[in-house]
Amino acid sequence: MVKLILRDREYEVKPGMNLLSALQKCNIVPESVIATRAGEMILDDEILKDGDVVKLVAVISGGALI
Repeated sequence: MVKLILRDREYEVKPGMNLLSALQKCNIVPESVIATRAGEMILDDEILKDGDVVKLVAVISGGALI
């Protein structure tokens, strides 16, 4: 299995899917997170392998103050 970790939540998905599909399956908005595996950033088309642990970091965006 592949483990996705976002804050204090863990999700498990099957290996062989790409990161984008895994995020969608877990109802995580892909644009809202940055994914890292073994300390390296990975992209949406990265194929996840059995035993992978992917840490997701929430992206915080802001607007201009007027």
